[in-house]
Amino acid sequence: VQLQASGGGLVQPGGSLRLSCAASGSILSINFMGWYRQAPGKQRELVASITSFTSGDRTNYVDSVKGRFTISRDNAKNMVNLQMNSLKPEDTGVYFCNLVVQSSYVTGPRSYWGQGTQVTVSS
Repeated sequence: VQLQASGGGLVQPGGSLRLSCAASGSILSINFMGWYRQAPGKQRELVASITSFTSGDRTNYVDSVKGRFTISRDNAKNMVNLQMNSLKPEDTGVYFCNLVVQSSYVTGPRSYWGQGTQVTVSS
C-alpha cells in the first residue's frame, strides 16, 4: 500500500488549505485515517482522525483545530481529506497522513504513512 499526500503550501493567516491523501495498492478496508502535524522542534501530534466502527465513523480533533479543520473520507477513492480554514501561524508544520489498512481477510491491519507535506502559515 502506498500513500500520496498533496495540498500543502504557503498561506496567509486566516486563509485555507485542503490536504488530500490517496491510498493505492491492495486495500480491503481502511479502519483508521488520520492527519498528524509536526511543528519545528515539537513532537508529532494527531490533529484529526476518522475511525471506523460497525455503527459508523467517528471523527476526532485536537482542541486547537476544532471548529476550523474538517476531516473527511472518500471511500471510492480510498482518500482522506483535511480542510483547514482560518489558519493560524501555529498551524505551521509538516502534515503526515496515516492510514490503518487491512489488505485481505487473512492479514491483520497495518499502519502506513504518507510522505509529509509542508504547511506554512505566515504573512
